[in-house]
Amino acid sequence: MDESLDSKISGTSGGGLSRREMLGVGGAVLFGGSIAAGLRQWTRHERGLRSDVFIGRADRYDADLTSLILEGLATLGIRRREIRGRRILLKPNLVETALGHAHINTHPSVVVAAAEAFRRLDAAEVIVAEGQGHRRDSRLVLDESGMGDALREAGLPFVDLNHDDFITTPNAGRWTSLESLYLPQTLARADWVVSLPKLKTHHWVGVTCAMKNLFGVMPGVVYGWPKNVLHYQGISESILDINATVRPALAIVDGIIGMEGDGPIMGSPKAAGCLLMGRNSVAVDATAVRVMDLNPYGVSYLTAASGLLGPVHEWNIAQRGESIDTVRTRFAVIDAPHLAGVVPS
Repeated sequence: MDESLDSKISGTSGGGLSRREMLGVGGAVLFGGSIAAGLRQWTRHERGLRSDVFIGRADRYDADLTSLILEGLATLGIRRREIRGRRILLKPNLVETALGHAHINTHPSVVVAAAEAFRRLDAAEVIVAEGQGHRRDSRLVLDESGMGDALREAGLPFVDLNHDDFITTPNAGRWTSLESLYLPQTLARADWVVSLPKLKTHHWVGVTCAMKNLFGVMPGVVYGWPKNVLHYQGISESILDINATVRPALAIVDGIIGMEGDGPIMGSPKAAGCLLMGRNSVAVDATAVRVMDLNPYGVSYLTAASGLLGPVHEWNIAQRGESIDTVRTRFAVIDAPHLAGVVPS
């Protein structure tokens, strides 16, 4: 972890909030505290942080998603010279399969389109990797989701991160009590880790998107199914630790058809008709929550990440491509009234 991030997390730099204080601010919003007071602290803490997020319209999975992703990459300033010769790891969300419920997982068309976009920019290698948290049989999940056929047709290799050899690395976040994290060797060998989540609500943390998607890089042979060790440490805290340690290079969110209600598995399909892209997962997730017409300040891991891992406030996120208003649609959530709250600007 670099010195500036370490000092921010410890609360010793520039009067910033400590980790515990940031979680406390999020808790205040979640449980009826002063939203205005929290916003003042977040705005101060994010001073100088800026990130771009691209929104592209896509109403169908048979649209030209490769061209849309290439447009998004160009808009974000990602050119061939940055990709040429790089090893790219695409990490979709393959949490579960159920007949007639394709909205549970990242759609294969988005994964293949992302791979083709990186290939056109001369990536040395593109692989798809996942360590799903529910079913232990990865091949069954690949076949039942349709991902297996799509990857074979596109000539894309798949790595099961649940059973990959792993390395030990210091926990750069320390929101949990875990001093080290075990990460797959395939992840460590990649030059770019790209989070490819599905836009979904989540019955415990409110929303699951680019940041929560990284749960799937944690090997099941170490952390169990469904990553029980991390659940015990706290889902939000684990999300923060994983993102601080892995530092994905990019997020591409499948919001063409998302999930609302009792996500991340039992919810209903909800069309948002878009892809969201950005280099900073915090900014991407904050934008995704706004696309869902929900309140990002009600998501505890986003409030904790604000100013430490990325920006949440709209003033610090430059929207590219479509505006949020052109794709905004209210996603239903269960037992989470704080997510629907209005936050003053």
